[in-house]
Amino acid sequence: MTKKFQLLAASAVAMIAALPAAAQTAPAAPSPTAPAAATTQDEYESANDIIVTATRRNETVQDVPIAITAIGAEQLQNAKVTDVRGIEQLAPSLQSSTGQSSATGTTIYLRGITTGGDNPGFEPAVGVFIDGVFRARAGVAVSELPELERVEVLRGPQGTLFGRNTSAGALSIFTAQPKFDFGGYAEATYGNYNAYEFKGAVTGPVSDKLALRVDGAYRKRDGYIKDANADREFNNIDRFLVRGQALYDTSTFSFRLIGDYYETDEQCCGAVSAVRGSLAPVIQGIAAAQGRVGLYTGPASDRIQAASPNRDYGERIRDYGVSGELNFDIGESKLTSITAYRNWRALRNQDIDFSGIDRAYRNGYKTELRDFTQEVRLQGSAFAGKLDWLVGGFYLNETNKLRDTVRLGNDANLYVDNVFAAALRPTFGANLQFFGSLPSTPLVGQALLGTPTAAFPAALQPLVTLFKAQAGVAPVTGIAVIPGLAALATSPLPGGAAGQGNNDDNFQVKTDAFAVFTHNIINFTDKLSLTLGLRYNHETKNLSASINNNTGSCGFFNQVRAGNAAAVAYANVLRNLGIFNNLFLLGCNPAVNTEFNGNYTDKRTEDEFTGSAKIAYKVTPDILTYASYDRGFKSGGYNLDQATFDSVLLGGNGPQGSDLAFRGETVDAYELGVKTSISREFTLNVAGFYQKFKNLQSLVFSGNNFVVQNVPETVSKGVEVEATLRPIRDLTFQMGYSYIDAKYSSSNNFTGTPLAGQEGRQLQNQPENTITISSTYTPRLTGDWNALFHVDMRYNSEVNIPSAGANPITGRAPLSNEGYPLISARVGIQSEDRRRSLEFFVENLTNQYYHITGFGVPEQTGNYAAYPGLPRFYGITGRFGF
Repeated sequence: MTKKFQLLAASAVAMIAALPAAAQTAPAAPSPTAPAAATTQDEYESANDIIVTATRRNETVQDVPIAITAIGAEQLQNAKVTDVRGIEQLAPSLQSSTGQSSATGTTIYLRGITTGGDNPGFEPAVGVFIDGVFRARAGVAVSELPELERVEVLRGPQGTLFGRNTSAGALSIFTAQPKFDFGGYAEATYGNYNAYEFKGAVTGPVSDKLALRVDGAYRKRDGYIKDANADREFNNIDRFLVRGQALYDTSTFSFRLIGDYYETDEQCCGAVSAVRGSLAPVIQGIAAAQGRVGLYTGPASDRIQAASPNRDYGERIRDYGVSGELNFDIGESKLTSITAYRNWRALRNQDIDFSGIDRAYRNGYKTELRDFTQEVRLQGSAFAGKLDWLVGGFYLNETNKLRDTVRLGNDANLYVDNVFAAALRPTFGANLQFFGSLPSTPLVGQALLGTPTAAFPAALQPLVTLFKAQAGVAPVTGIAVIPGLAALATSPLPGGAAGQGNNDDNFQVKTDAFAVFTHNIINFTDKLSLTLGLRYNHETKNLSASINNNTGSCGFFNQVRAGNAAAVAYANVLRNLGIFNNLFLLGCNPAVNTEFNGNYTDKRTEDEFTGSAKIAYKVTPDILTYASYDRGFKSGGYNLDQATFDSVLLGGNGPQGSDLAFRGETVDAYELGVKTSISREFTLNVAGFYQKFKNLQSLVFSGNNFVVQNVPETVSKGVEVEATLRPIRDLTFQMGYSYIDAKYSSSNNFTGTPLAGQEGRQLQNQPENTITISSTYTPRLTGDWNALFHVDMRYNSEVNIPSAGANPITGRAPLSNEGYPLISARVGIQSEDRRRSLEFFVENLTNQYYHITGFGVPEQTGNYAAYPGLPRFYGITGRFGF
């Protein structure tokens, strides 16, 4: 730990040392062409004067009695934030992660809590709102962003102020609006990995009441993960955005219309082999026989992945929508209405065995979301300002469609036979197989029936004797011969042909959600206020699913399930050998099991009251203290794949629509905070929190598939500190620290579940300690030009990455990250009005390697893959404004 924090301290010192000794430098002399007041100490804003609307009222961060991080346009530009994931560099309690897909696999954490992104049936625990419009999934919100006005990160449950309730927090993003003065900008960037980007905007008036704005962006970059088996890369960028706005504004009425279209065509997301287990030699052997690499065995930091040359990670996203926000003054009250329609779809391919063999793949996997939302708020004040009141309503109509296409590859039977050949060799003294894909290798049934003869351990002899008698090979008095058993056992089992599997599995969930909410601030005095909020949620979800599998290797198991005497007898001997379940899960994986074919429906309805109570007291005009309680809720839903169906052959009661359902989660959150403006130059905010979640929705790996598990109790608690220092107009330091103790409660009993052994442990991939530091110095160079020196750093302490249980001695899981810093910087020149600039930038300055996240590879016990963090990126950006 000491070494890690020494590295952290050295990084922080280096950041400060990289800047000129500005803290001791007087403000630059005024330019002869600029007003003298432009650089005086009285002109610049105080350290944290960003105006936010977190309570639907215009207030500074320091006056809002909630834990909020506000990031202004200048800081966002200096940190080169181009999408939601870039914000985490500036907010310590915020974290993002990308899994199988940038579209459907992205998750956002707040205070350690997230919702697994690799299941499109999940709604986010952290809601993302762009210009007041709810984005239904975290992956949907990761799209390229236009020029921003500010970002507000609200920590803790939200629901009495936002249209859609969220259980962990909200990310509220505000984009630049049309202006009534003609202007715009053009910006170009070029960097390593052959990266280039063009973006720009034009805005101006049509009349004194109507203004328009058009934004556009195009970004392209080569991939940073190389394929060990082909001349190609994964994790590239190729995307564009077009966005138009119209703003009609009078003194009492305004209407803002926004339409946007976003598209990508990329290869995402590759994962490198990070830990290899006992099955790695099997994969290497199959691949080597075909002249390929099965698993790249170099360090993960090489960012090289072995993939099947005939498979890829193609991902195409199309996202568009339109929204209208109306604000109308009605006497002393204000009416706000936000209406939106959004359509988002992703089409993906995936080499799902993450290796150089062709075991299984997805081709044409498609997910689509269509959302209509309507939010209405009416707010005002009464009793001479003693009461600030707000009432509102929200409606969501959503259609979520998914087409799954998990299919067998060319090596499907070969892989299963090789796995069992290696596993059975110690017991039977020879390689054995089931599907007949290995030349000159006997079948398991042949060995059991003595063709050829095998020397079985003594413990197996009674079993072999019974089986031979049933097959009629060695009759025993009193044991009936089962017709067809000998032929079944001495013939290869039905295998799966390439392309079989989901053809196709289709899921649809329709959601109707309605809520009414109120948020009221009672101002007892100028110093003391009480906030009371209440929300009623009503949600209905209707599931329909059509499962259509044609997996040939399920044929034997279907005979067992149907009661075929020969198949049942063979299955019984395999059970006694302890290999039936594994053969079933490998040969007829739950993702492609024909037992589940059919049409399914289910419906779930939830009603929940949530609310908020906060008391705030201003000790002095510059010190605000507060205490709060919030009740949060996130509705349940459906697992949009067949992994949670029950198989009769494994002791279940057969597939039912309700098998796919998971329960909603609730949270009781408590918070104490103090916000101080110690001086005009320095602010310091501290918040302590305790959050207890019931039925937290967790996406966990079951060995063959990812499934949803509701965790009975999870507690997230900790302390957050944020400080802003602006000693002079041209120099700003912003610092943040979060200590987050987010654990599955020790009272949980995970025995027999994928989370076994995780009781009382920190949630995986959540650092306990996070530090963010950013510093910006813009000294005057000439009358119209300033220099820019910007450095920011995020330090994450060590974490376990989702994999097997932690080592009881070291506490480390097979996949983990040691503590590490991520440092970015920008150096350049910019005009006084920031319209023109030329800047050099670097991201991940030290080329730090880290796992974004990871997972156990399905059907490869002991093999773990990781999504590698981005390497060092650098380049130059030029901007011209008019």
